[in-house]
Amino acid sequence: MTIDRLRIIITFVALFGILLHMVFPCLIIDNITLGLLLIAMIPWLSPFLKSLELPGVLKVELQDIGERVKNVGLLSPDGPDSKKQDYSFQLVAESDPNLALAGLRIEIEKRLILLAEAYDIKIYNRGLGALLRELAHRSILSVEERSILSDLISQLNSAVHGAIVTKHSCDWALDVGPKLLEALDERIAKK
Repeated sequence: MTIDRLRIIITFVALFGILLHMVFPCLIIDNITLGLLLIAMIPWLSPFLKSLELPGVLKVELQDIGERVKNVGLLSPDGPDSKKQDYSFQLVAESDPNLALAGLRIEIEKRLILLAEAYDIKIYNRGLGALLRELAHRSILSVEERSILSDLISQLNSAVHGAIVTKHSCDWALDVGPKLLEALDERIAKK
């Protein structure tokens, strides 16, 4: 079962619970309804949250996007012969983490454009989301890879727009970013 399908099922079950709760006139919007609404939102917030805890009630550990990138195979293996390249985003990470994440986003976009061009996909006036959908539609990227890249780009866009970048996020970009870029470069070269 795909992650998106699971999200939809969880959301509909929680929304159905809210509807049942609202149908009965003696019941009003209360903590139960609000709790079910929170449950309906959790799957959609997962790309942005690592954990959610309601003391004494609920604790949810959501999978980190870094783990998702590793699990789906979007990273180049880090072997002894792995080419180590310095990217511009690595050079500014210490002085400006937002700029570093913006730089990683630019590098990812460049490679996705090159990948699309390698498969003769017209990219004129296409946004990155549309480009990812087209790459998945043509089975150049799996649906899961497209989903993960979309979530990752969304998080990187937040940095572009001035969100506070944690040291963890910046360290992740420095560690995983080059491997992701190398993996995309390998896909381009294989075509």
